[in-house]
Amino acid sequence: MSQKILASLQTIQSVRHGDFDNDDLDAVSIDSRSLQNGVQTLFFALVGVQHDAHDYIDDLIVSGVQNFVVTFIPKECEGKANFYVVSNTMTALQEFAAYYRALFQIPVIGLTGSNGKTIVKEWLNFLLAPDYNIIRSPKSYNSQVGVPLSVVGINEKHNLGIFEAGISTRGEMQNLEKIIKPTIGVLTNIGTAHDEGFTNTTEKIKEKLLLFQNAEVLIYYKNQTVEAYLPSDIQKFSWSFLNPLATVLVTKEVKDSNTILHIHCGEVVFDVKIPFFDEASIENAISCILVLLFLHVEVSTIQERISQLYPVEMRLKLKNGINNCNIIDDSYSSDFQSLKIALDFLENQKQSKKKTLILSDIFQSGLSLEELYDKVSHLIKVNNIDRVIAIGETISKFQDKFTNALFFKTTAEFIADIAQLDFFNETILIKGARAFQFEEIVYLLEEKTHETVLEINLNAISHNLNFFKAKLKPNVKIMVMVKAFGYGNGGLEIAKLLEFNKVNYLGVAFADEGIALKKGGIKVPIMVLNPESTSFSAIIKHKLEPEIYSLKGLYAFLKIASQKGLENFPIHIKMDTGMHRLGFEAATIDELILALQGNKTVQVKSILSHLATSDDPSQHDFARSQIALFEQLSSKLMAQLPNVPLRHILNTSGISNFMDSQYDMVRLGIGLYGVSNDSDEQHKLENVGTLKSIISQLRTIKAGESVGYGRRFVASKDTVIATIPIGYADGISRGLGNGVGHVLVRNTKAAIVGSVCMDMLMVDVTGIDCKEGDVVVLFGEQLRVNEIAEKLNTIPYEILTNVSQRVKRVFYRE
Repeated sequence: MSQKILASLQTIQSVRHGDFDNDDLDAVSIDSRSLQNGVQTLFFALVGVQHDAHDYIDDLIVSGVQNFVVTFIPKECEGKANFYVVSNTMTALQEFAAYYRALFQIPVIGLTGSNGKTIVKEWLNFLLAPDYNIIRSPKSYNSQVGVPLSVVGINEKHNLGIFEAGISTRGEMQNLEKIIKPTIGVLTNIGTAHDEGFTNTTEKIKEKLLLFQNAEVLIYYKNQTVEAYLPSDIQKFSWSFLNPLATVLVTKEVKDSNTILHIHCGEVVFDVKIPFFDEASIENAISCILVLLFLHVEVSTIQERISQLYPVEMRLKLKNGINNCNIIDDSYSSDFQSLKIALDFLENQKQSKKKTLILSDIFQSGLSLEELYDKVSHLIKVNNIDRVIAIGETISKFQDKFTNALFFKTTAEFIADIAQLDFFNETILIKGARAFQFEEIVYLLEEKTHETVLEINLNAISHNLNFFKAKLKPNVKIMVMVKAFGYGNGGLEIAKLLEFNKVNYLGVAFADEGIALKKGGIKVPIMVLNPESTSFSAIIKHKLEPEIYSLKGLYAFLKIASQKGLENFPIHIKMDTGMHRLGFEAATIDELILALQGNKTVQVKSILSHLATSDDPSQHDFARSQIALFEQLSSKLMAQLPNVPLRHILNTSGISNFMDSQYDMVRLGIGLYGVSNDSDEQHKLENVGTLKSIISQLRTIKAGESVGYGRRFVASKDTVIATIPIGYADGISRGLGNGVGHVLVRNTKAAIVGSVCMDMLMVDVTGIDCKEGDVVVLFGEQLRVNEIAEKLNTIPYEILTNVSQRVKRVFYRE
């Protein structure tokens, strides 16, 4: 592999500086934060709107990296490593990957579409694993960066590749086609995802089809629009439920607890049983069947393997565990590429100093077992894993390669011994192949709560952060608000993600919130917006940074700072520019200056104010008057300070509406959590939180019968009522009762009837095909908090922050 990396490196248009060794290169990285970077790493210093990996090259050199692809050499790094200077590092990465891919003459399945790509990829991996040594995209690595990183995982032992390609706008697929070079194309469902990046659906289809311009065959749902833009020489292998001109005609029927697909492919006719009913899973399964048919897999084998398909878990989930542990659940996947991703996630989200890995045998690495477990051992060492629990016949044969490790031949053997292993105050990554049934381990180690959960999408938080970062001018810093338990989503977990994404400051309302973050290991500076004078000593002890908004508060803090002998302790000065909530007014600025002049116990790190109407277009003149007053007051104060503090006044809506007033820093709040009052902007943000519960019980009541306290709902006809175990103690407003609000049951609106109880609510599911145990969505992607807030005549903040902490939070990354 190292020779192929070197060969690929030599093909990019670069000028080399440095004579350091590069013979050991066997990995490519773009993430300066990964503990896996070392002497074997070729690092591409990518440049984004608000990040530049060149800033971290010096630290990477200290960690052992000696080979970098850069657009310039930082002065402090000259002569310390090999630098391959290019005009654009992203382009260089893609050219590197395209050449690397061309070195392997293996069949490659390329997938694109709006929905189903990752599921079809994972199912094909499962279905073809007995016959091929497969390399596939880990997780959802299908972007302009993810595809190159996936492809450079190919090695000499692989004889089939399965890679997915995702695009969001025009001009992207051409790059991915050069890298993947699929021989077999699969076009999954074309839906509405990423529609905003295209003029219309036809334009989106044309762009996606560019992936297949050099493929031998395309597998797709027969569609005239698709066929109009296909290359004339490509083999068409289509399917349809109705069109007799399709290569494969499919009919379906539900039987017992399965769907039976009747497959007609020329003279080949057979039935296949799949354990799914929903249309998306049926379509995805048919795509897989056509791939198997094209590869001439025996019909009996197709029938056997397709019947064993399973729901694909595409997410790394972070859960609370027993004994103050945290669980990272990746219990359905065990391959080398995804292990590297999971270990990075573990480092990003660890909430305890102690890190434990529970790992099964690893499959389909394309490496010899000796080489594979050498590499696994190395990964574990560089990621500073404290304890390894290895489960499987194969991994147990390589005990000599691991330290601090326990070995079990089977999952049952481990579970029998679990009580003796003392899981306590640690972050545990559980990563196993599906056959090992590690979900049983997750169940035993996770904290037991009721069925209501708030799922937090960490990918969406990263997306939203980057969306607002892209609006900022160069060198403008960003503070992110994580007060009120991260707007109800979870403070520490989100703070860790933000720290991983190198935000400049975190903001909390009260000292205890900041202290909890510091105790959780957060090192990013934390500003306390509403510090009480009784908390000043604790703020100093935990190195938080108080916002000072009054002369009384300033004098109280200066007194304590003097008593403790502090020097240049950071404080933040709040100006009142019209909000009239907290802050120094114009009349108090002179006394403020006198109090600060010559006082060396504190240092003003920033001057700030808060806009009252940044989200209301009709009140933007008032917001501009606030900005003008802030400029006047802050300039007056700055002229008398020995240092130059940061200035900031913009909140989330201010970032979008007053871009000329970004000053030195902005404060991002509700926007991070996927909420905007601007409809155009709302479409560009991703939903972060999904509040889910289940149906506890179904009953049918007759006309004239009532539901709940006070008989507020009386049925006018026979009505099916579902009881949901969530109520106002969990954060569901009583105002949503009696038909005002609704929930989603099987993606169908179901009205809340009667009064919302403390721990339960009831909904009308008449006409909805549902059963006890089905999932119910209280808010999420299809039922936004904005909609709920509008019904209650309130704001989305209240909906989010009302979710009780007794509701279990599950954090996940796709």
